[in-house]
Amino acid sequence: MELSAGILGTGSALPEKVLTNFDLEKMVETSDRWITERTGIRERRQAGPQDTTSTLSVKASRKALEMAGITPRDLDLIICSTISPDMPLPSTAALIQRDLGARSCCAFDLAAACSGFLFGMTVAEQFIRNGKCKHVLVIGAELLSRYVDYKDRETCVIFGDGMAAAVLGPVSPPSGILASDLHTEGQYADHLYIPAGGTASPASLETVASRGHYIKMRGNELFKVAVRNMEEVSRRVLEKAQVCANQVDLFIPHQANQRITEAVRERLGVAREKVYSNIDRIGNTSSASIPICLDECVRSGRLKRGDMILMAAFGAGVTWGAVLMRW
Repeated sequence: MELSAGILGTGSALPEKVLTNFDLEKMVETSDRWITERTGIRERRQAGPQDTTSTLSVKASRKALEMAGITPRDLDLIICSTISPDMPLPSTAALIQRDLGARSCCAFDLAAACSGFLFGMTVAEQFIRNGKCKHVLVIGAELLSRYVDYKDRETCVIFGDGMAAAVLGPVSPPSGILASDLHTEGQYADHLYIPAGGTASPASLETVASRGHYIKMRGNELFKVAVRNMEEVSRRVLEKAQVCANQVDLFIPHQANQRITEAVRERLGVAREKVYSNIDRIGNTSSASIPICLDECVRSGRLKRGDMILMAAFGAGVTWGAVLMRW
């Protein structure tokens, strides 16, 4: 019997500090009501000076490994999806590998922004299905507070910090990943980006003075593109698996904006009670948002064996994707 790739264990880690909308009212011209009405966010986590993407990722990874019942030395591959690495070189995945003690496995970073965890899952699936790997650790990890301009009320109210991990491995059908679909469209690259710090605009006194190392976003344009493409890619994976939307037991969308979630849910025809959201208390954690939700659902008992899960995301690049799996 051909094996599928499924999730064997999940884990998440959040910084201790909670940054509320009322805290932001003291930092920038905004209000709790304005933020809540436009985004659905009431609070988000903010990393402390001692936190790094890799240190919090290790905490999340250890929880996922424990649930999966394996040790770091059982891992064949680590994929860290992040746009907020510890440093440009080496990869954050390499630092996670070192600190976990997963000495014998390959490790690399993947940059697909908010869609990154689904990109990572799909890459891991290929390695597992072709027999190259047995256990793959996929991590979605972001410390976006390091890139948020707290003078820009359009972006600073949205993003938060958080990490989550999943151990993927072979499972027997009908469990496992049923279908996936990934896309990138670079023509929208300037809708959400960090202009400075790379080879196009290396760090300098000028780039720091012009605040070029912070996230820039064209929110209104992104909203329309996000809703349309998250709906289309979700329909595509449902069609691939020959599954109807009403057969989905749990829909986990990327936690970007509550209005985006509601628009996509409505267009797909998924019942509101089947949608999981934690954006009100976590905010937008980019590649970590879906796996944080997933871990919360697993540990709370929301997910049960045999449940059909649809996950869909949209992020900078722009990227978008969806994964349908049976738990």
